[in-house]
Amino acid sequence: MDRVSHIGLCVADLDASLRFYRDALGFRERSRLDVAGAHAARLLELAEASLHAVYLERDGLRLELLHFEEPRSVGDPAPRSMNRPGFTHLSLRVTGMADLLERIAAAGGRALEQTQIDLPGDATTALFVVDPDGTRIELVEAPGDPAKLPGE
Repeated sequence: MDRVSHIGLCVADLDASLRFYRDALGFRERSRLDVAGAHAARLLELAEASLHAVYLERDGLRLELLHFEEPRSVGDPAPRSMNRPGFTHLSLRVTGMADLLERIAAAGGRALEQTQIDLPGDATTALFVVDPDGTRIELVEAPGDPAKLPGE
């Protein structure tokens, strides 16, 4: 393997998802790609596949928003259960949780307030929000960086 390229996320409304990920969460648009034809249909295992892809980036993570013209996206936009196999969520470290939650609401997302936990002894707050399609995003406001190993 050379490197991780990106994570793909199917979205029902490209403009709404751009408002959420770009405007509320601070991802930057890197490029766009239109995909259609026999090769796309074969690779994606979808007959007559036609889609618009927008590549966003933040902190080295590339997120590909996939908006299908044909066939249209399907499924329930309800938040996905955390014990359902497959990718469950994207996690973000944040500061200024209250302001961020306002931006998320203004961009078509919503907080799952019932998931909020506060650990005052650790100065930590965490909760899940969902994007316009119900994809879970974990927001964690806490000191330090849990991804760093001791001594880094």
